[in-house]
Amino acid sequence: MGLVQARVKRHRWYPKILKNQDPIVISCGWRRYQTRPVYSIQDHNMRQRMLKYTPEHMHCHATFYGPLAPPNTAFIATQGATDKRSSSFRIVMTGVVLGLDKTVEVVKKLKLTGTPYKIYKNTAFLKGMFSSVLEVSKFEGAIIKTVSGIRGQIKRPLSAPAGACRATFEDKIQMSDIVFLRCWVGVDIPKLYVPVVNLLAEDKVWSGMRTVGEIRREQGLAIPVKKDSQYTPIERRDKVFKPLVVPKNLQKNLPFKTKPKLSKKRNNQLYVTKRAVVNEPGEKKLITLMQQLLTAQKDSDKRRSDKKKQDRAKHDAQVAQLDRKLHNKAKERRKVFYRKNAKADQAEKD
Repeated sequence: MGLVQARVKRHRWYPKILKNQDPIVISCGWRRYQTRPVYSIQDHNMRQRMLKYTPEHMHCHATFYGPLAPPNTAFIATQGATDKRSSSFRIVMTGVVLGLDKTVEVVKKLKLTGTPYKIYKNTAFLKGMFSSVLEVSKFEGAIIKTVSGIRGQIKRPLSAPAGACRATFEDKIQMSDIVFLRCWVGVDIPKLYVPVVNLLAEDKVWSGMRTVGEIRREQGLAIPVKKDSQYTPIERRDKVFKPLVVPKNLQKNLPFKTKPKLSKKRNNQLYVTKRAVVNEPGEKKLITLMQQLLTAQKDSDKRRSDKKKQDRAKHDAQVAQLDRKLHNKAKERRKVFYRKNAKADQAEKD
């Protein structure tokens, strides 16, 4: 008995994908037994990364506990041992044994988050990321990052509160920043081995471990919903920055072009803006006449500019036609010149 590592693929006729650590019945050689495989895929750095579900049309690795088999041994797997467990195609996947390595390590991603509670320039004290001093000591020197993109490193654990640590960053962070640590954690392979002893007895029906979905279906239980995992609308407040204030002593030493020249807004309106202008009848006629003259002037300017555009377009077309004629004439002259030179060269050779 031991850990068996295999390369598997979901059968193309099976309608569903397989869930990680769901019990299946494996038929390998003379043995048929039930086990709980852990699916993984091999990254470019030979890391076995755990998968929640098998790929749709790809191979993946499966690590399970069972009787040892020599490499290149083929096997098939079914969801259950009887036809009552499944009304569709029964073979869920096929595979081949790769090896019998006892040091198989399957890992999954883990993201730890924490918040700062004290900040001293580029140094900050974090809490909420770990639960004890021992955990902090395991992650000394690990790379951390804030949501805003400031990178840092975990330095030392703190005595109080429990799980607090000291970290340094590239730049000063804020109290509202969230610090997270990306790491990998090992996954334990469940050691389940239930042999299928006898399927010939008519009065006894072999029944192994059921999946969570089958238990919920039989008992009529709904899938639990976590409120924290549901998507909620995010409302972000617009950050209002304080205005730039230049001290008066510094303003005196600055050159004139760099001095602030923003005038303060007046709370009280000036007399010029508040007064009412009442035009006399003669002034009204004069203003109307000026408006009419300006309108006529704008109209004549517009017609003049349109006429210039048309004349320019006509002139450009004539110039382009003349350039084409000159180009064709030059081309004909070159042909005649090269033809005469070719005949003269041929006569000299003869």
